[in-house]
Amino acid sequence: MNENGDRTQAEPSGFHAVLTPHRSLGPRGFLLFMAAIAGISFISGVVFYLMGAWPVSGFFGLDVLVVYIAFRLNYRAGRIYETVDLTPAALTLRRVHPSGRTEQFDCNPYWARVNLREWPDGRTDLRIASHGRELAFGRFLTDDERRDFAGALKQALLDARGGTRI
Repeated sequence: MNENGDRTQAEPSGFHAVLTPHRSLGPRGFLLFMAAIAGISFISGVVFYLMGAWPVSGFFGLDVLVVYIAFRLNYRAGRIYETVDLTPAALTLRRVHPSGRTEQFDCNPYWARVNLREWPDGRTDLRIASHGRELAFGRFLTDDERRDFAGALKQALLDARGGTRI
């Protein structure tokens, strides 16, 4: 019992993972890249202006805007993440979309199956299944990362079950 008189039961520690998409270009790199694109476009626009093709100059500013918007949309999509929480009592997969919308998949770890489908060309698809329900997850991971995570999750499920196989 805790100090309030409530019964508390210590939950055995389990497996916890947060899956996030990889972004190779950080904020500083993005700023440097956009500065380089803007500089090249400005210089090119001035050259075309001096050659007498002044209408073309405006398009050089437009390309910078299009690249900026594309990167901002990509960074927004990169805010998606998934969490996997496993204890001997429950397996919970939660996906949080960039908009804040949340999807959740709960099941008993004893009945959960990790399905990693592999195609001949090396592509993979990772899913968790239980009682006729199935959820694909880790779609933003690379194929090798999916393979590694599937192995880690399968081992964690075995550990949570007490080492017994279904």
